[in-house]
Amino acid sequence: MDSTIADQQPPKMEPAAESSSATAKQRKRKRKRNAIAHDTTTPLMILPIHAYPVGWNPVIKFEGRVVYGRTVEEVEKATAELLGIIQSKGGGLDGPVALGFDIEWKPTFQKGVAPRKAAVMQICVDASTCYVMHIIHSGIPSILQSLLEDPKYVKVGVSIADDVVKILKDYEVCVNSVEDLSSIADLKIRGDPKTWGLASLTERLTCKKLEKPQRIRLGNWEIEILSTRQLQYAATDAFVSWHLYQILRSFPDIVNDQNMEQGFIKKKKKKLGQGENIKA
Repeated sequence: MDSTIADQQPPKMEPAAESSSATAKQRKRKRKRNAIAHDTTTPLMILPIHAYPVGWNPVIKFEGRVVYGRTVEEVEKATAELLGIIQSKGGGLDGPVALGFDIEWKPTFQKGVAPRKAAVMQICVDASTCYVMHIIHSGIPSILQSLLEDPKYVKVGVSIADDVVKILKDYEVCVNSVEDLSSIADLKIRGDPKTWGLASLTERLTCKKLEKPQRIRLGNWEIEILSTRQLQYAATDAFVSWHLYQILRSFPDIVNDQNMEQGFIKKKKKKLGQGENIKA
């Protein structure tokens, strides 16, 4: 903040002495609510339906650093920094490194008009930093292409196969090693298989709301410079994909769980059968 502006701010008023106790309690309750609403850095368990008031869900959003690359040089620099973070995490030598992945493009609202090229690519490797590449202006430099093609880095997202096809068609770059969160969720969450969207899966796993304002989602992603709201939207989608992958990865597969349960029942029946033979 500019120091001249900061100096003009009115002084903070101290609360009245007689209401200090009540004010302290209010502040404590507010801090507790904020902590619940803004904690996106730690893995979350599936909370029961009654965990939040009916009709109210806190909003999930990315609160870390957004690195925006628009020119070729900026995208190359951002990708080099991203690779540095990946190397600090083992570089994929200790197992695949998960990258939250998503793309955006300018929609067409006329029938028969070919879809526009992918305009923005966002990648998130942890809760602290997200990279938003304005590839409609920069293209996909070789360093970014190498990252996308490297099988050691698993790109995760919802309906990610469609994004892979679009990148291949628009830029002739093959994105290797991808995992669809919707498919993983069907292996981890009990119930009938379904096609999950990013927002619905977020609410199911975290009891938080992923905002998808149409003015941003269907906006002009080919604009000369992305707005702050566009950057926040893009970074949040990539972050949420990474975050949900961490949660799903911690769950056991339903198939294995069911097999264990069936094996336990068989052992029980076998023991019961042996017991009856002994008694006989």
